[in-house]
Amino acid sequence: MNAETATRKSFRREGEDKRREDLIAATLECVAERGLAGATVREIAQRAGVTAGLIRYYFPTKDELIGAAYRAVMQRMTVQASDALRSANDDPRARLYAFVTANLGQPIMDPHNLSLWAGFIALVHADPAMAAAHRDGYLGFRDELEILIRDALLSASAPAESRHTRSHAIAINAIIDGLWLEGCLAGDIFSEGELAETGISAIEAVLGISLKAEGGAP
Repeated sequence: MNAETATRKSFRREGEDKRREDLIAATLECVAERGLAGATVREIAQRAGVTAGLIRYYFPTKDELIGAAYRAVMQRMTVQASDALRSANDDPRARLYAFVTANLGQPIMDPHNLSLWAGFIALVHADPAMAAAHRDGYLGFRDELEILIRDALLSASAPAESRHTRSHAIAINAIIDGLWLEGCLAGDIFSEGELAETGISAIEAVLGISLKAEGGAP
Protein backbone atom coordinates (compact mmCIF):
# COMPACT_ATOMS: atom_id res chain seq x y z
CA MET A 1 0.00 0.00 0.00
CA ASN A 2 1.46 3.34 -1.02
CA ALA A 3 1.33 6.48 1.12
CA GLU A 4 -1.44 8.11 -0.94
CA THR A 5 -3.72 5.08 -0.59
CA ALA A 6 -3.04 4.89 3.14
CA THR A 7 -3.85 8.58 3.54
CA ARG A 8 -7.15 8.19 1.66
CA LYS A 9 -8.16 5.22 3.81
CA SER A 10 -7.24 7.07 6.99
CA PHE A 11 -9.25 10.11 5.89
CA ARG A 12 -12.23 7.94 4.99
CA ARG A 13 -12.07 6.12 8.34
CA GLU A 14 -11.95 9.42 10.22
CA GLY A 15 -14.91 10.67 8.19
CA GLU A 16 -16.89 7.53 8.93
CA ASP A 17 -16.09 7.77 12.64
CA LYS A 18 -17.32 11.37 12.65
CA ARG A 19 -20.53 10.35 10.88
CA ARG A 20 -21.17 7.62 13.43
CA GLU A 21 -20.61 10.12 16.26
CA ASP A 22 -23.06 12.54 14.64
CA LEU A 23 -25.70 9.84 14.33
CA ILE A 24 -25.22 8.83 17.96
CA ALA A 25 -25.49 12.48 19.04
CA ALA A 26 -28.76 12.88 17.11
CA THR A 27 -30.07 9.70 18.71
CA LEU A 28 -29.27 10.98 22.18
CA GLU A 29 -31.10 14.23 21.48
CA CYS A 30 -34.18 12.30 20.42
CA VAL A 31 -34.11 9.96 23.40
CA ALA A 32 -33.68 12.85 25.85
CA GLU A 33 -36.57 14.81 24.36
CA ARG A 34 -38.96 12.11 23.16
CA GLY A 35 -37.99 8.89 24.89
CA LEU A 36 -37.17 5.68 23.07
CA ALA A 37 -40.57 5.49 21.40
CA GLY A 38 -40.07 8.91 19.84
CA ALA A 39 -36.52 8.20 18.72
CA THR A 40 -37.51 6.80 15.35
CA VAL A 41 -35.04 6.31 12.55
CA ARG A 42 -36.88 8.98 10.59
CA GLU A 43 -36.63 11.52 13.42
CA ILE A 44 -32.96 10.72 13.99
CA ALA A 45 -32.25 11.11 10.27
CA GLN A 46 -33.94 14.51 10.19
CA ARG A 47 -31.94 15.76 13.16
CA ALA A 48 -28.68 14.49 11.70
CA GLY A 49 -29.52 15.87 8.25
CA VAL A 50 -29.10 12.51 6.53
CA THR A 51 -31.31 9.84 4.96
CA ALA A 52 -32.63 6.81 6.81
CA GLY A 53 -30.67 4.72 4.32
CA LEU A 54 -27.40 6.27 5.48
CA ILE A 55 -28.24 5.43 9.08
CA ARG A 56 -28.80 1.81 8.08
CA TYR A 57 -25.40 1.81 6.36
CA TYR A 58 -23.67 2.57 9.66
CA PHE A 59 -26.16 0.81 11.94
CA PRO A 60 -28.02 -2.00 10.15
CA THR A 61 -30.70 -2.12 12.87
CA LYS A 62 -32.18 0.48 15.18
CA ASP A 63 -31.22 -1.72 18.14
CA GLU A 64 -27.56 -1.40 17.18
CA LEU A 65 -27.86 2.39 17.05
CA ILE A 66 -29.66 2.53 20.41
CA GLY A 67 -27.02 0.26 21.96
CA ALA A 68 -24.20 2.44 20.63
CA ALA A 69 -25.93 5.54 21.99
CA TYR A 70 -26.31 3.99 25.44
CA ARG A 71 -22.66 2.99 25.53
CA ALA A 72 -21.75 6.55 24.54
CA VAL A 73 -23.71 7.95 27.51
CA MET A 74 -22.05 5.57 29.96
CA GLN A 75 -18.60 6.26 28.55
CA ARG A 76 -19.07 10.03 28.53
CA MET A 77 -19.96 10.20 32.22
CA THR A 78 -17.09 7.91 33.18
CA VAL A 79 -14.63 10.00 31.14
CA GLN A 80 -15.90 13.23 32.70
CA ALA A 81 -15.30 11.82 36.17
CA SER A 82 -11.87 10.52 35.20
CA ASP A 83 -10.94 13.93 33.80
CA ALA A 84 -11.28 15.36 37.31
CA LEU A 85 -8.29 13.25 38.35
CA ARG A 86 -5.98 15.14 36.01
CA SER A 87 -6.13 18.26 38.15
CA ALA A 88 -6.37 16.46 41.50
CA ASN A 89 -3.73 16.46 44.19
CA ASP A 90 -1.34 13.49 43.87
CA ASP A 91 -2.38 12.16 47.28
CA PRO A 92 -4.53 9.03 46.70
CA ARG A 93 -7.19 10.21 49.16
CA ALA A 94 -7.47 13.51 47.34
CA ARG A 95 -7.88 11.66 44.05
CA LEU A 96 -10.77 9.62 45.42
CA TYR A 97 -12.27 12.84 46.80
CA ALA A 98 -12.01 14.48 43.37
CA PHE A 99 -13.56 11.47 41.61
CA VAL A 100 -16.54 11.35 43.96
CA THR A 101 -17.23 15.08 43.90
CA ALA A 102 -16.99 15.11 40.09
CA ASN A 103 -19.74 12.50 39.91
CA LEU A 104 -21.91 14.55 42.26
CA GLY A 105 -21.63 17.85 40.43
CA GLN A 106 -22.02 19.38 36.98
CA PRO A 107 -21.87 18.31 34.19
CA ILE A 108 -22.49 14.71 35.33
CA MET A 109 -25.25 15.38 37.84
CA ASP A 110 -27.59 16.96 35.32
CA PRO A 111 -31.28 16.37 34.46
CA HIS A 112 -30.33 15.83 30.82
CA ASN A 113 -28.19 12.83 31.76
CA LEU A 114 -31.02 11.48 33.89
CA SER A 115 -33.43 11.76 30.95
CA LEU A 116 -31.04 9.76 28.81
CA TRP A 117 -30.45 7.15 31.48
CA ALA A 118 -34.16 6.76 32.16
CA GLY A 119 -34.86 6.44 28.46
CA PHE A 120 -32.42 3.57 28.03
CA ILE A 121 -32.69 1.71 31.33
CA ALA A 122 -36.04 0.09 30.54
CA LEU A 123 -34.33 -1.97 27.84
CA VAL A 124 -31.64 -3.43 30.08
CA HIS A 125 -33.74 -6.41 31.14
CA ALA A 126 -35.43 -6.81 27.76
CA ASP A 127 -32.45 -6.64 25.40
CA PRO A 128 -29.30 -8.77 25.93
CA ALA A 129 -27.16 -6.23 24.05
CA MET A 130 -28.35 -3.42 26.31
CA ALA A 131 -27.79 -5.61 29.36
CA ALA A 132 -24.22 -6.21 28.21
CA ALA A 133 -23.68 -2.48 27.63
CA HIS A 134 -25.00 -1.69 31.10
CA ARG A 135 -22.83 -4.38 32.69
CA ASP A 136 -19.72 -3.14 30.90
CA GLY A 137 -20.39 0.44 31.97
CA TYR A 138 -21.05 -0.53 35.57
CA LEU A 139 -17.99 -2.74 35.85
CA GLY A 140 -15.73 -0.20 34.17
CA PHE A 141 -16.81 2.49 36.61
CA ARG A 142 -16.61 0.18 39.61
CA ASP A 143 -13.17 -1.12 38.64
CA GLU A 144 -11.81 2.44 38.45
CA LEU A 145 -13.45 3.25 41.76
CA GLU A 146 -11.94 0.14 43.36
CA ILE A 147 -8.43 1.17 42.32
CA LEU A 148 -8.92 4.62 43.82
CA ILE A 149 -10.29 3.10 47.04
CA ARG A 150 -7.39 0.69 47.38
CA ASP A 151 -4.82 3.44 46.89
CA ALA A 152 -6.62 5.70 49.37
CA LEU A 153 -6.72 2.95 52.00
CA LEU A 154 -3.05 2.13 51.51
CA SER A 155 -2.10 5.79 51.87
CA ALA A 156 -3.93 5.83 55.21
CA SER A 157 -2.31 2.54 56.31
CA ALA A 158 -5.74 0.87 56.36
CA PRO A 159 -6.57 -2.71 55.24
CA ALA A 160 -6.77 -2.86 51.46
CA GLU A 161 -7.26 -6.53 50.60
CA SER A 162 -9.18 -7.14 47.38
CA ARG A 163 -12.19 -8.59 49.20
CA HIS A 164 -12.45 -5.36 51.18
CA THR A 165 -11.93 -3.00 48.27
CA ARG A 166 -14.49 -4.84 46.14
CA SER A 167 -17.15 -4.58 48.86
CA HIS A 168 -16.27 -0.94 49.43
CA ALA A 169 -16.52 -0.20 45.71
CA ILE A 170 -19.99 -1.78 45.51
CA ALA A 171 -21.20 0.21 48.52
CA ILE A 172 -19.65 3.51 47.43
CA ASN A 173 -20.97 3.12 43.90
CA ALA A 174 -24.44 2.77 45.43
CA ILE A 175 -23.94 5.93 47.50
CA ILE A 176 -22.87 7.88 44.42
CA ASP A 177 -25.77 6.51 42.34
CA GLY A 178 -28.36 7.38 44.97
CA LEU A 179 -27.14 10.93 45.49
CA TRP A 180 -26.73 11.44 41.74
CA LEU A 181 -30.33 10.41 41.20
CA GLU A 182 -31.62 12.81 43.88
CA GLY A 183 -29.50 15.63 42.52
CA CYS A 184 -30.79 15.13 38.99
CA LEU A 185 -34.42 14.86 40.11
CA ALA A 186 -34.55 17.67 42.65
CA GLY A 187 -31.27 19.55 42.59
CA ASP A 188 -32.95 22.82 43.53
CA ILE A 189 -33.73 21.66 47.07
CA PHE A 190 -30.06 21.17 47.91
CA SER A 191 -27.45 23.85 48.46
CA GLU A 192 -24.47 24.01 46.13
CA GLY A 193 -22.06 21.20 46.91
CA GLU A 194 -24.32 19.72 49.60
CA LEU A 195 -24.75 16.33 47.93
CA ALA A 196 -21.03 16.04 47.23
CA GLU A 197 -20.24 16.82 50.87
CA THR A 198 -22.86 14.31 52.00
CA GLY A 199 -21.36 11.69 49.72
CA ILE A 200 -17.84 12.31 50.99
CA SER A 201 -18.98 12.03 54.62
CA ALA A 202 -20.78 8.76 53.92
CA ILE A 203 -17.80 7.34 52.04
CA GLU A 204 -15.39 8.34 54.79
CA ALA A 205 -17.64 6.46 57.23
CA VAL A 206 -17.62 3.37 55.03
CA LEU A 207 -13.84 3.40 54.60
CA GLY A 208 -12.99 4.58 58.11
CA ILE A 209 -10.53 7.16 56.81
CA SER A 210 -10.48 10.85 55.97
CA LEU A 211 -10.29 11.76 52.30
CA LYS A 212 -8.28 14.87 53.01
CA ALA A 213 -4.74 14.80 51.69
CA GLU A 214 -1.69 15.34 53.85
CA GLY A 215 -1.78 18.93 55.07
CA GLY A 216 -5.57 18.93 55.43
CA ALA A 217 -6.63 19.96 51.91
CA PRO A 218 -8.63 17.68 49.60
